Amino acid sequence: MRSIRNVAAVGAMTTLLAGATAVFGTTASAAPNVTPQGVCGKAYKTVNSAPVGSLGTVYLTYNAANGKNCVVTIRTSPGAAKAMSTYVYVPDTDEWAGDDGNFTSYAGPAYVYGKGHCVSWGGSIANVYVSVDNSNCASLKEHRVTEIR
Repeated sequence: MRSIRNVAAVGAMTTLLAGATAVFGTTASAAPNVTPQGVCGKAYKTVNSAPVGSLGTVYLTYNAANGKNCVVTIRTSPGAAKAMSTYVYVPDTDEWAGDDGNFTSYAGPAYVYGKGHCVSWGGSIANVYVSVDNSNCASLKEHRVTEIR
């Protein structure tokens, strides 16, 4: 009789855990509220951004403590994986970083040391590409291009 109770208890616990997983699994799989700071880190402050059509936004962030820039491309409506990219480039030092692939909500983060330098950055979602050159520097005028391919 004791083993029947143990089997019943194990069965009930398994059913309870499976039910909890089903209930909480739905919430956990929902798209998170993605922010540039959530992707790059809390110390990174948004210093610039560019829309990727109506599909999302590319964010340029900066961390004053370590002198690094971080770029991330975030979709407006996460969903099925789409081709996405993000990049950041420092022409003075020829340092660059990027990320590309098929993503459900964001591409990145991409980090470079940019303190005291102009940066070029951008990203894409599906067939919409955005690039920003000579950004965040006093001496040069920023140049933005949005292209649909």
